Amino acid sequence: MDELEQLLTKIYGTELDTNLAQQILSKVERVKSSFPRYQAWSEQDLILITYGDSVLSKGLMPLQSLHQFLREYLTGLISSVHILPFFPFSSDDGFSVIDYKQVNYNLGDWSDIATLNQDFELMFDLVMNHCSRQSLWFNDFVNGSGEGKDYFVESDPKLDYSAVTRPRTSPLIVDVYTREGLKHVWATFSDDQIDLDFSNPKVMLAFLDIFIYYLEQGARFVRLDAVAFVWKILGTNCIHLPQTHSVVKLLRWVMQQLDPNLVLITETNVPHQENISYFGQGDEAHMVYQFALPPLLLHALNRGNGHYLTAWARDLVALPKGCNYFNFVASHDGIGVRAVEQIIPKHEITDLAESVHNFGGFVSMKSNGDGTQNPYELNISLFDALQGTRTGSDQWQVERFLCSQKLLLSLQGIPGVYIHSLTATANDHTLVEQTGRTRSINRHRWQREEFEALLAQEHSSQAQVFQRYRDLLALRKTIGAFHPESAQRVYDCGDALFVLQRGDAPRTADDGAKRNGLLAVFNLTKYPQQIEHYAQLPQAYQAECEDLLSDEKVILAEHKLKPYQVLWLVLDL
Repeated sequence: MDELEQLLTKIYGTELDTNLAQQILSKVERVKSSFPRYQAWSEQDLILITYGDSVLSKGLMPLQSLHQFLREYLTGLISSVHILPFFPFSSDDGFSVIDYKQVNYNLGDWSDIATLNQDFELMFDLVMNHCSRQSLWFNDFVNGSGEGKDYFVESDPKLDYSAVTRPRTSPLIVDVYTREGLKHVWATFSDDQIDLDFSNPKVMLAFLDIFIYYLEQGARFVRLDAVAFVWKILGTNCIHLPQTHSVVKLLRWVMQQLDPNLVLITETNVPHQENISYFGQGDEAHMVYQFALPPLLLHALNRGNGHYLTAWARDLVALPKGCNYFNFVASHDGIGVRAVEQIIPKHEITDLAESVHNFGGFVSMKSNGDGTQNPYELNISLFDALQGTRTGSDQWQVERFLCSQKLLLSLQGIPGVYIHSLTATANDHTLVEQTGRTRSINRHRWQREEFEALLAQEHSSQAQVFQRYRDLLALRKTIGAFHPESAQRVYDCGDALFVLQRGDAPRTADDGAKRNGLLAVFNLTKYPQQIEHYAQLPQAYQAECEDLLSDEKVILAEHKLKPYQVLWLVLDL
């Protein structure tokens, strides 16, 4: 109780309502005795990211179709499914939530979620910063009565908002006509996504109730969408404020009471050091999205140069106990570039954006508050983003793409694989035209019959990628060095390569460490490469090793990597 009250005091100050802590404690105690218990994370953990309607079949609701597809093709290969917002919504493909406790009837119902949970653990989104203009809460605000009448952030549009960090170019303050006349509310992301006022404890209580409800419905992982923006104080940048971090700590505290193996994930698409601040002192998020990874990896493969990727990975700090990265290289959103603004030179980001345009993608911009704009996000399917390099398209698309996925699966943390990476999905320009949103380019909806017809065509992208990817997932689960907490060390062996050690390498080939360690070597170029500076690598790996990906014997000093080849090396004992 003392810890809870201290957290609440950090959020609301010393004038805290003394009943608030007791109300929260009562919500936790209500479900604590009957709550399920999860296993600690391991190398068996891999999360698939998907919309509820990413795979469609005739005669089935989308969630049922998705479940059948995953059960047939991915049972035993993935452990968890992140179903992107499956609630009733009005815009932004689910992230403008109308009702947080209902399943979108176009997708299915809670029984479909429960059935999916019988085969896979689940991740849900808690969209905290805002809700839909069409929500009952906002209707209460417009009418001036009901639960939500004071749930939203009002502000004078004449004030100075230039310091406020914005992820969009749309107006921050929008007009609302209410029964009490014209009002003005915050809308950080769009005029359909109205910001909620967490300085009102009633809003916090409402979201804690939703949070616990999601856990009861089978969510082992909860992703806090856009959580960095939830607290507003005019005159500040209104991002990462101390109260925001305390809100995350409060949610972590709730999870800890129910099951220490529940996982809280923050989604903060910001520069790397700001992003990892959400680990706190090991008392905030269990995992943070590794936002720097997608643009760094795309940049490295686009240029055939891993200089910045290697330098960034070598400098990753040791994580607090019980914390880790959620690694991903593709998702339902585009490839954000904010995380690398202080890592990759501006002109090289511009050059990368030009390649994205050349490969059929788009570039979304953000406002800086001073009238200028910078690239915020590259909107393109990852498979098409890797159809070539900065010199243009070439014949190496499949190998380059699989190299990116092998690197994702090798890094310390838990990997999140987007369903459209598994299915080698191309840009969906038709969907962009239908929705008017550039993010739709990477949100294709497969008809299952269409996908399986392509699988049967030997030279289709799907036939070339899908089974190889499944084999890769099956192999990864057998490798103890890929435990999320297994040590990681990165070596600089030249800009053409990325070299990563997982686990502790034995000092010699016969010191009893067996296969606890693994050395991963990635050729980032379309040219054969010999490893430079191999003498700096652990001596044990300079002897003959076994490559788990090819089942071949390798001596690094003599081996030449094929274009985009990857080695997963263990000692040949």
